[in-house]
Amino acid sequence: MPMKTLVVGVLGCGVLLLTGCGKKEAPSVKVGLNVELTGDIPAVGASARNAAELHVAQVNAGGGVAVGGGGEKLPLRLIVGDNAAKAEQAAAVSQRLIGQDNVVAMIGPDASACAIPASEIAESLKCLMISPWSTNPKTTVSATDGSPKDYVFRACFTDTFQAGVLAKFARNHLNAQTAAVLYDVASEAPNGQAMLFRETFEAAGGKIVAFETFTTGDRGFSAQLTKIKAANPDVIFLPTYYSDVPLVAQQARRLGITAPFIGSDAWSSPEIIKLGGQELEGSYFCNHYSTQIATPEAKKFMEDYRAKYGQDPDDVAALTYDAVGLLVEAIQSAGRVDREAVRDALARIPQYDGVTGKMRFQPGSGDPIKSAVILQIKDGKFQWVANATP
Repeated sequence: MPMKTLVVGVLGCGVLLLTGCGKKEAPSVKVGLNVELTGDIPAVGASARNAAELHVAQVNAGGGVAVGGGGEKLPLRLIVGDNAAKAEQAAAVSQRLIGQDNVVAMIGPDASACAIPASEIAESLKCLMISPWSTNPKTTVSATDGSPKDYVFRACFTDTFQAGVLAKFARNHLNAQTAAVLYDVASEAPNGQAMLFRETFEAAGGKIVAFETFTTGDRGFSAQLTKIKAANPDVIFLPTYYSDVPLVAQQARRLGITAPFIGSDAWSSPEIIKLGGQELEGSYFCNHYSTQIATPEAKKFMEDYRAKYGQDPDDVAALTYDAVGLLVEAIQSAGRVDREAVRDALARIPQYDGVTGKMRFQPGSGDPIKSAVILQIKDGKFQWVANATP
């Protein structure tokens, strides 16, 4: 699939990132964006692209990103690749952005199924990658020995933290003694979230009474839901993407299942409310931020996003905005447009105050320590319920 490119600045002749010899174009800093514009979760890709374009435009409106000690600034140029929410395409986009387009760093992918293979490419080519939304622990660690990857970071919490938040919420807030789980066994993030939830819910004293699976693309869930109904759980954990949740909920309610649903951050797109309707009313899920408890910085971002796109930013947009902000800070700290220098500068950032909250990075880890929120679908909106701190 051809690359989709947004030019916010132009290129010039130079080493590694300042290319275009013979065209005599002005220099810029190239940043790759590897996102899910088509495929199963296009709302995710649209939010990521919107936020990245907004942040890049704001940086360029201020003269660009500072490089060098003489006060020189260069504009950012965003090169966008559509991975279609497919692992092999995410890897191919990574190869193109890093190997052919010579970006200084890559933002994305978002879906863990795409981020994990893309991270292997970034690590092997020694190019900084920041995933805004991939929560699977495998994204930032080596597949061979589990050691932290040197070039891969994320702007979100991990599924290990998220599973603990959800299990604790189900046990303490919903008073759930038993839970059922239904998840897509073929999808990386839901699979990992299901396993971790089972582990943490049982460790908290709960009992998993049904653990059912389906496969990407399935549209009928009656067999699994019949087993879940017979098990009569207090809650149903449904860690699947926003595009599938409504169909599962509708079929469950038709079978007479009344137990509340709880979900992961994969629910976070407002599209879930449009598709899910009344069947998801009262459901809870874990998320990265809430517009209802926004900081002054987050409120400014929300206002700018609404002004540009006519809608509220979801968590993917907010996390992408933060990922770009992290990269800009790293480039300015590095003082030069060099992949290794920018990677090292990012690794030295102890804390970043983003629109999704404070991110604290420990030496040797690309995973930030940060808080989560619990939201409820109520009266056709996402309503803040609680904060969850590490």
